[in-house]
Amino acid sequence: MGLKIYNTLTRKKEEFVPLEEGKVRMYVCGPTVYADAHIGHAMSAIIFDMVRRYLQFLGYQVHYVTNFTDVDDKIIRRAQELGQDPIELAQYYADKYLQHLAELNVLPADEYPRVTSEIPHIIEFIQGLIDKGYAYVVDGDVYFRVTKDPDYGKLSGRSLEEAISGTRIEEDPRKEHPGDFALWKAAKPGEPAWDSPWGPGRPGWHIECSTMCIHHLGETIDIHGGGNDLIFPHHENEIAQSESLTGKPFARYWMHHGMMQLGGEKMSKSLGNLVTIDEYLKHHSPDALRLLIFSGHYRKPVVYTEEAIQAAERSVARLRGALRPPTGDKTVGDEADALRVATENAREAFIQAMDDDFNTSSALAALFELARAINTARTQGVSGPFFEAAQRTLKELAGVLGLTLEGRKGEEEAGQLAAKPFIDLLVEVRQELRKRKLWDLADTIRNRLKELSISLEDTPEGTVWRFEDEA
Repeated sequence: MGLKIYNTLTRKKEEFVPLEEGKVRMYVCGPTVYADAHIGHAMSAIIFDMVRRYLQFLGYQVHYVTNFTDVDDKIIRRAQELGQDPIELAQYYADKYLQHLAELNVLPADEYPRVTSEIPHIIEFIQGLIDKGYAYVVDGDVYFRVTKDPDYGKLSGRSLEEAISGTRIEEDPRKEHPGDFALWKAAKPGEPAWDSPWGPGRPGWHIECSTMCIHHLGETIDIHGGGNDLIFPHHENEIAQSESLTGKPFARYWMHHGMMQLGGEKMSKSLGNLVTIDEYLKHHSPDALRLLIFSGHYRKPVVYTEEAIQAAERSVARLRGALRPPTGDKTVGDEADALRVATENAREAFIQAMDDDFNTSSALAALFELARAINTARTQGVSGPFFEAAQRTLKELAGVLGLTLEGRKGEEEAGQLAAKPFIDLLVEVRQELRKRKLWDLADTIRNRLKELSISLEDTPEGTVWRFEDEA
């Protein structure tokens, strides 16, 4: 079938055909760095990390670029509140975000351009728009003429009138049209500023991504990504200014993901309803966050609750448990052959799901089916090449989703150590219940322990228990 991607621009799934055979140019809008990043930011990074990993799995050479907005109204306000230099503040939070991405097993981008390092290219871009009549200067500010672009609104599907009525636009009598947006902002006292042909100032928000994308990837790229909250006005304005300057399509495929929600609302710094990446990683694994996100479709919202993330931890433990060593020595026979077929089927189902616009929920279902087959084969005494191949395939396909399937460390290990005497006691109580043929109560203990990712195995020598994430 081949990979198909839902393109926001055309509002349909399209076969993925890159500009250059075997190579993909991909740009994703990064964060504005003025405070601790939250798991909504992590969600965006994780989703496009998955897209990149799958493209690489298919054999593509991916040139992946994501930016930092390191000069912005929010950064300036926060720096003024803290009495810090805004550029230094942004640098601190950008470095911290990169550390978090590594902890979340997000592959590093090929390039991380920042606004402050792209100023000459931004000025050149803006001057080009002025020279072509798409922009004008007013008192040191530079605005883009939306009425000069006949295609304005093609990404969001809004007419210019709808765009204006549906958006909070600051009234400025100096603008030719209310929808005109700032490319360059004249300097204000106490704010960072750079010299330009129109006087000292700094870039507007939208121009930075267009400039960085074209500078690092070229005038037309394969995939441009971000959250669906960026469709309008940010990505709409990116298209308008980029295609007005170059006369070429800016991006062939526009991908947008849903939002992380907490308490029924989009997770955001401005609303204050967020879970920081710092806070999340103190209590939960990176794998669990990925599994929570990938249990749905990337274009849909993800609802974060403590119950949901605990369920995700248990699901990760089930996958991890399939990587335990075999216990038998049966290398051939019907059971071994069944595992070989299950492995082949899992790979085929995984690829089919991912080719369908990165359908990660179905891809995960294929992984759980394979994990189930491995555990069944282990119970049947299977080992050898087919068992090893099944486990390698599980790890490989899980890795495409960025899952490490590594055991938890630190506090969890200490907690497990402290829990062992109590688990031993429950196992003894269950054994006594079984002797008295109180099967329902015995099964209740087994099932409740299973919910806590603790598996029991009844053997002729007695009951053996283990944490499911122990390999």
